[in-house]
Amino acid sequence: MKVVTIQPDEFTAHVATAFDYEFDGTSTFKPHKKPKLPKSFGIGVIHGSSGSGKSTLLAEFGNATTPNWNQDKAIVSHFSTPEGGVAKLSASGLNSIPTMCKPYHVLSNGEKFRADLARQLHSNSVIDEFTSVVNRDVAKAASGAVAKYIRGNDITNVVFSTCHDDILEWLEPDWTYDTDTCDLRVGRYLQRPSIRLDIYRCHWSEWEIFKKHHYLSSQMNKCCTCFIGMIGEKRVAFSASIPLPSLIPPLYIGDERNKYRESRTVVMPDFQGLGIGTRFSDAIAQHWLDSGYRFFSKTAHARMGLYREKSPLWRATSTNLKSRAKSQKCSKKEAWHHMMLDTKRLCYSHEYTGRDKHPPRKEGD
Repeated sequence: MKVVTIQPDEFTAHVATAFDYEFDGTSTFKPHKKPKLPKSFGIGVIHGSSGSGKSTLLAEFGNATTPNWNQDKAIVSHFSTPEGGVAKLSASGLNSIPTMCKPYHVLSNGEKFRADLARQLHSNSVIDEFTSVVNRDVAKAASGAVAKYIRGNDITNVVFSTCHDDILEWLEPDWTYDTDTCDLRVGRYLQRPSIRLDIYRCHWSEWEIFKKHHYLSSQMNKCCTCFIGMIGEKRVAFSASIPLPSLIPPLYIGDERNKYRESRTVVMPDFQGLGIGTRFSDAIAQHWLDSGYRFFSKTAHARMGLYREKSPLWRATSTNLKSRAKSQKCSKKEAWHHMMLDTKRLCYSHEYTGRDKHPPRKEGD
């Protein structure tokens, strides 16, 4: 039992009288005892209503800290290495490259939450009021992304405190403690829910609400065939595909299929971190394959590229991660095929093979 005492005054007297509450300046409360837990775990969650003792119990696991940010530096510049910064920001669901290059003070509340979270992704971290300041779409997306990162990087003993139960199934914690009921549950008994994404053909003008979130360019050729991904009534993802000329050798003798290339794929920030982008891109690629086309994609985005490196649905082309520094970019007159060479960045380059049963091509592209 803990006791705290304050000096009564006219304000406390007014409140006590108005609500028929006897108050002599003394308040007592019984804090929760730290539960008996395994010495090592991935994620633990303390949850319950406001005022139920979550923060007091969280302090038994360590001190929650708030990252300090330099207003003269980009948020990605606050990590030990550039690669580590990109990885942790992406893990918190902050996948927008332009946003990574902004200073902290100009970010939205949701972006600030994700940036703070990225700097707290280490073993023995305690995070109070998790997802309290963001909308529930961001809360669920960030929870799913951070859980994947923690488990994929062998981070241990991370404890979250939250008043929201809707994120538990996204975090899939190793244990939970309910401060309202004093109920301790050990074991990953929750499963991440599935996401239904409905995909429709759309007009190119839908690009207007997505273009500022593209990591490379807001420009898009109006000749593209466009698709939009919806969760309920919410516009979540956009993809554009553009025809390729018949300059790429056939996959096998007798293969006369035409080709398409992925031109733009964007997921809205509130839904980043859930794996929607990769699955959405796969679905569009499978559509073209089922329609009798070959489908290619080139990207400098590490998360998309690394996914395809491991996926059995994609195969690397001969230009995958090859330097084009000695190549010269095509002139505007020669750019009719929409494939200007990128001489500054190493790009991932893949062809989607999916469920297609044609034999793989062994040489060239």
